[in-house]
Amino acid sequence: MPSAAVAAGPFAEMAASGGLVPLFLRPIFLHGVSAMAHLLVALAVTGRMVFCWCRVSGSRGKDGAVGRGGGGGGGFRWRGVAASATWALGAFELLLAAYSGYLGSVAGWPHDAVVDQADAAARAVAWLLLAAYLQFQFGRCREERFPAPLRFWWALFLLLSVLAVAVHVVTSLDGLPVPVHSWALDAVSVLASVVLLFAGFLGKREPGGSATEEPLLNGASETADENTNNNSADASMFTGAGFLSVLSFSWMGPLLAVGHRKTLDFDDVPGLDPGDSVAGLLPSFKTNLEALAGDDSGRKVTAFKLTKALVRTVWWHVAVTALYALVYNVATYVGPYLIDSLVQYLNGDERYAGKGSLLVTAFIVAKVFECLSQRHWFFRLQQAGIRARSSLVTVVYQKGLALSSQSRQSRTSGEMINIISVDADRVGLFTSNMHNLWLVPLQVGMALFVLYSTLGLASLAALGATVVVMLANVPPGQMQEKFQKKLMDCMDVRMKATSEILRNMRILKLQGWEMKFLSKIIDLRNAETNWLKKYLYTWTVVIFVFWGAPTFVAVVTFVACMIMGIPLESGKVLSALATFRVLQEPIYNLPDTISMVIQTKVSLDRIASFLCLEELPTDAVQKLPNGSSDIAIEVTNGCFSWDASPEVPTLKDLNFQAREGMHIAVCGTVGSGKSSLLSCILGEIPKLSGEVKTCGTTAYVSQSAWIQSGKIQDNILFGKQMDNEKYDRVLESCSLKKDLEILPFGDQTIIGERGINLSGGQKQRIQIARALYQDTDIYLFDDPFSAVDAHTGSHLFKECLLGALASKTVVYVTHQIEFLPAADLILVLKGGRIAQAGKYNEILGSGEEFMELVGAHKDALTALDAIDTNRGSEASSSIASLSRSASVEKTDKQKEKEDDANAQSGQLVQEEEREKGRVGFWVYWKYLTLAYRGALVPFVLLAQILFQVLQIGSNYWMAWAAPVSKDIEPPVSMSTLIYVYVALALGCSLCILVRALFLVTAAYKTATLLFNKMHMSIFRAPMSFFDSTPSGRILNRASTDQSEVDTNIARRMGSVAISIIQLVGIIAVMSQVAWQVFVIFIPVIAACFWYQRYYIDTARELQRLVGVCKAPIIQHFAESIMGSTTIRSFGKENQFLSTNSHLMDAFSRPKFYNAAAMEWLCFRLDMLSSLTFAFSLIFLINLPTGLIDPGISGLAVTYGLNLNMLQAWVVLGMCNLENKIISVERILQYMSIPAEPPLSIQDDKLAHDWPSEGEIVLNNLHVRYASQLPFVLKGLTVTFPGGMKTGIVGRTGSGKSTLIQTLFRIVDPTIGRTLVDGVDICTIGLHDLRSRLSIIPQEPTMFEGTVRSNLDPLGEYTDDKIWEALDCCQLGDEVRKKELQLDSPVIENGENWSVGQRQLVCLGRVILKRSKILVLDEATASVDTATDNLIQKTLRHQFSDATVITIAHRITSVLDSDMVLLLDNGVAVERDTPTKLLEHKSSLFSKLVAEYTMRSTRT
Repeated sequence: MPSAAVAAGPFAEMAASGGLVPLFLRPIFLHGVSAMAHLLVALAVTGRMVFCWCRVSGSRGKDGAVGRGGGGGGGFRWRGVAASATWALGAFELLLAAYSGYLGSVAGWPHDAVVDQADAAARAVAWLLLAAYLQFQFGRCREERFPAPLRFWWALFLLLSVLAVAVHVVTSLDGLPVPVHSWALDAVSVLASVVLLFAGFLGKREPGGSATEEPLLNGASETADENTNNNSADASMFTGAGFLSVLSFSWMGPLLAVGHRKTLDFDDVPGLDPGDSVAGLLPSFKTNLEALAGDDSGRKVTAFKLTKALVRTVWWHVAVTALYALVYNVATYVGPYLIDSLVQYLNGDERYAGKGSLLVTAFIVAKVFECLSQRHWFFRLQQAGIRARSSLVTVVYQKGLALSSQSRQSRTSGEMINIISVDADRVGLFTSNMHNLWLVPLQVGMALFVLYSTLGLASLAALGATVVVMLANVPPGQMQEKFQKKLMDCMDVRMKATSEILRNMRILKLQGWEMKFLSKIIDLRNAETNWLKKYLYTWTVVIFVFWGAPTFVAVVTFVACMIMGIPLESGKVLSALATFRVLQEPIYNLPDTISMVIQTKVSLDRIASFLCLEELPTDAVQKLPNGSSDIAIEVTNGCFSWDASPEVPTLKDLNFQAREGMHIAVCGTVGSGKSSLLSCILGEIPKLSGEVKTCGTTAYVSQSAWIQSGKIQDNILFGKQMDNEKYDRVLESCSLKKDLEILPFGDQTIIGERGINLSGGQKQRIQIARALYQDTDIYLFDDPFSAVDAHTGSHLFKECLLGALASKTVVYVTHQIEFLPAADLILVLKGGRIAQAGKYNEILGSGEEFMELVGAHKDALTALDAIDTNRGSEASSSIASLSRSASVEKTDKQKEKEDDANAQSGQLVQEEEREKGRVGFWVYWKYLTLAYRGALVPFVLLAQILFQVLQIGSNYWMAWAAPVSKDIEPPVSMSTLIYVYVALALGCSLCILVRALFLVTAAYKTATLLFNKMHMSIFRAPMSFFDSTPSGRILNRASTDQSEVDTNIARRMGSVAISIIQLVGIIAVMSQVAWQVFVIFIPVIAACFWYQRYYIDTARELQRLVGVCKAPIIQHFAESIMGSTTIRSFGKENQFLSTNSHLMDAFSRPKFYNAAAMEWLCFRLDMLSSLTFAFSLIFLINLPTGLIDPGISGLAVTYGLNLNMLQAWVVLGMCNLENKIISVERILQYMSIPAEPPLSIQDDKLAHDWPSEGEIVLNNLHVRYASQLPFVLKGLTVTFPGGMKTGIVGRTGSGKSTLIQTLFRIVDPTIGRTLVDGVDICTIGLHDLRSRLSIIPQEPTMFEGTVRSNLDPLGEYTDDKIWEALDCCQLGDEVRKKELQLDSPVIENGENWSVGQRQLVCLGRVILKRSKILVLDEATASVDTATDNLIQKTLRHQFSDATVITIAHRITSVLDSDMVLLLDNGVAVERDTPTKLLEHKSSLFSKLVAEYTMRSTRT
């Protein structure tokens, strides 16, 4: 029978054998702590059971009987497993308590035995009570999850169980016996605690339940049904996975099988767990953020508060990954701790006789725990990262929609895009390094514990060396933070400029300025790369310090041993070297962690400062519900300013009201404050004083059309349900039916970004249709009729304002005097004040402001005095003209149908192209050989190989030269041993430095070349590329992908090469001891590579889907910011937030499953490498003693400890690289865009003054925008004589703008040619052509900069010339008023200038240029009639001998032309002088003029 000492456990013997056991490992302490913990658990469970019983009894009294089990809303997953495990553990503890009691009664009761018995009894009671609670009471309290304290207890119990195993192993190795029942208890405890921990993580109540528990409201019931259907159709594979499936990531199997079988598409990717979706995350995150920062428009948000809110939102992931990290780190130090024991065993030490199997078991079990904990640690952190990113992007998007006008001006769209594309990403990525901050001190502490146990006081030298290494990192770390911030700031500026340039690429190409603006981007990039270079070379210093750190610490420690006279035995040396190698991981990760902390801090600061921006005040407008007042709009004593400065208000002394159903017209000269008046009603302009009230819902139509990319139908519906009858009425009212018939897919046609494939008039009419379909109470129109032709404008006014909106309250800004008599009230603005107000006839003679406008209008009509205004003849001619038009249209429709049948069916905007299948070897080759033709690559490899050889050589030297034990004579003296090791260590350090320098140099050069080549390719791309490519795709490559290339790809590529060389080194060392290891190593490596190939098929496509799903988020964000006024005016914020959430979830799906696929692979690789390691260990302990050198065997095991890590690094590094190299692939994709024809041709023999005559001949032109789209111009043949003025008129969408684009070679004809002064324009360079022509485009464009840089971007003219041009275009006085005059700032898109003023700046550009050929593309659409007349006079004076082609909607703009060309559906229908065309009453031109005069004469 065992003695009392044995009954009390092994600790009694340990205490008896010298009392060297630390207090915290003595039996009284350990058993006492365990007993106290279990007693507390027993009390807590008892209290919980009483509480639940009382609660259920109370509810039974109120609501009647509660069903058995009581669980509300469906079963509780994992409850059965948890209850079974707890019963089993409780029963086992009871048996052990009885057994301990029996032993005590036989052998007596020493103090240790009493404490042991108390512990056993407390365990049995606690676990049996817990089992009873889970079985009978738990479900009745309707918990959604296991209580948090219970889950914490299960985690703590696992930690205690693992600690007990470790103590027993150490005890056994010291030669003391451990009772069998203790080992049995350890095994059962560890197994049960693992099962319980997983039950705690995965257990939750499933939806569903009995009929009595259905929602009380039908709406709730329907929502629940809908959610259930959605979940079943698109469920997450992770949510319903079982225990073993979660443990081994087998739940990923079906998706990997699909990905291996076929190219994975987005529809193949399963849905997200509700907790990972925006809908599940946002409420919690917003609550946490508001609790910390207050909801005062986010004014108090700081980076620290933002971090706290994120941690609170994902606290469960943070807590559980902390536990996993702890288990992993404890497991990694088991190997180094046991190395010395293994060497002594192999040396035949009697103390370890018969302990070989136990040693091997300890090694293998530790390795398995290490693998499992690491995989789940990494996976859960990535899941937390996805959640953090989704939360941040959604909050930033929400903030973006609510920004005030000043805040919008302080942040450009480029900066805001960077926040969601780069900063939010960086915060999401940081979660992977989150625990490293506290793990590094823990790992250093454990390393010192192991070193102290082997080398004694020399471990203090190791501590000192480690501290020195860490301190050495502080200066470069601070420098990195500074460089990173500067780098991000420069990137913001560059992205802002890129975004603006992409938005206005058409005007740049028309003017021939794209190369100038490219050089601007290159200059900005040069400023950025200046910081990038500093950042990369600082990183080199950090890498040098930390790669050399283990060697440095080892040298210092061994030198300390020599000085202190501590003998260096091979077992102790190898234990120390193994510890240094394990310590290398935290030290290797530390630079990355510090770098990530710095980058994340910068990103969080930027996000926090954005969230602190001022929001649009919600109380600026008092919004009353519909029907509560008969006054729809009232402004009292209003004073408003865009600059929020009372000194210079934009609008002042504003007093007016609109009764329900009133139509108010607003007119005035350019810059008088008309658009600002509408903004004050919407609450968009800061209010200095006064009061604004509106009653009912609002719709707004902006002056510059805001169209979303997507289907036309979706733009019109704008989130409302389809009502076919109403929809048809709206299309009819807005004259859209004919346009939709012409478009290849009707209202299902996908509109390009910013409505790129629609004419200005079509975009404006879609805007009006959107407003009409919403059926609101108040309508605000900001001059929507300026972008459409006279006939369409008249139709819109009659059908929309006087028809569909007859009973609605309408405020409309207009420059067309003919639309004013129909208004109930006219407001005439001048200088921000209401100069006159009243009905048309009332104010006609009462003030000069209105008379000035009307007078200008009448002047414009003088050209029509000769027209016979007989209404009867005109009506008949209109009918004849209409019938002719109908026949032309019918013929064209038939032709078009044939075209459409022949053309490939396709939209202009296609889905983003993504490569499929393996990333081609050419991508890697191109990347490696781009810089210096790959000359640096061999040097990098050579430096790494030399490093590996020297490192292995130094360790080999220490293992060979150090004696196995004190009794053996060392082969060399201690000093020789150390000196040789130091020399080899210095060689290693030099190799590290050389490798890092070469790697960074190659990386920097490659990143620069890729950037320059991609941007050159983009800027040289034809306009069709920009029409069909949303700018989000280009910006994604210029920001995210370029950022990867700048800082990551070379590092990853180097890491793969390093890992492969290290792996080869390890195998070489292990094979020195036992070549038989190859028997298992070769099949294991083969299996690893098979798994890698199987995995990469899915992972590659998931990574590509991540890239493809990111662009829509950026694009939607950019569009929403541009259209935020429209979105807010319609009250559609929630709809757009929902779309953003949907896009975020679509991005998170492939990201989540990509992370899970990676862990699926790593788990299998870890298990395979553990098999190799286990085989090697078993082989070693079964060899006869003395057959091999124990020191060299120990070295093999030391290296073998890292085998699984390195094997995983190689395969993971290759997979990661293949995933990340996609960024290079995407950049290379845009480096091969088909270019436009050459900018200039060397053997061009163009005359210096070409074109001298200005004659333009179009011969049989057939033009279309893409091969899959129908022809827009269909066989156009026409001559524009030199020096003559030609007006081009025609209905919206008839091909007027396309004709101009053909002249500038924005699009080349498919058939036919264009001659200018006898020269075929297709045979000369694009810049040679475009620099000799001038254009004022349809959409006025100004760039961020100054007035001077906007008028003269190329810096070709003197200030005198610029002032002269400004005076000619009526802007001179306006600019002189400004303090900085020509250097007055222009913000992004020229938003601090009115649309009319922007148009005048465009006029100033052409006056400066003075070309022989001038094109006006609806150039005066955005100015009032008086300004239009001034412009026309200016043009007549400045371009008297030039060929002027005018596209105009105002008939008066073309009446003084020498020739008029009328286009209809891409065909020249009429061409003659205005007088001759007006003589023929049946002509379409006569009809247009008649329509205009009929409208105008009413005034």
